[in-house]
Amino acid sequence: MELTDQGITVERVSEQDWRTLRDVRLRALAEAPQAFGSTLERELAFDESTWRERAAAGRTFLALRAGQVVGLAGYYVEPGHEDERQLVSMWVDPYARGSGAAALLVSAVREAAAAEGARTLTLFVADGNDRARHLYERLGFRSTGERQALPSDPLRGEERFALSLR
Repeated sequence: MELTDQGITVERVSEQDWRTLRDVRLRALAEAPQAFGSTLERELAFDESTWRERAAAGRTFLALRAGQVVGLAGYYVEPGHEDERQLVSMWVDPYARGSGAAALLVSAVREAAAAEGARTLTLFVADGNDRARHLYERLGFRSTGERQALPSDPLRGEERFALSLR
């Protein structure tokens, strides 16, 4: 799957892209640690086989502009909910925010999830991340009212959003 708009291209990651995936994921965790359920320290410890496995799963997308990676997003099957996919690892480089990269990444994940038969795409937004909240609402996601502690910082919360794929 490849999506293109305003000089931004979105491509699905394959196993051969594991180094690129590792580098951009670590960059994202360093730039916006409060936005993720994982930590830079945790993922710095991952070995090559872990990164290859993540890349080979084919459930991560990269946004590129002029050949440079400017964002990423992924998804996975909701445990116990085969008809749901959860959007995760969403990040756009600060200099590319507002470029349309985020919307293209969400679109790629939405299309891939629907192609797998998912009925719902969910995600969590960390408290205070109003820019992300507005993006997801603009793209049709609605709050479910469910809240939980942010896994990477249990003192902070996050809210669940959902989008029907049918």
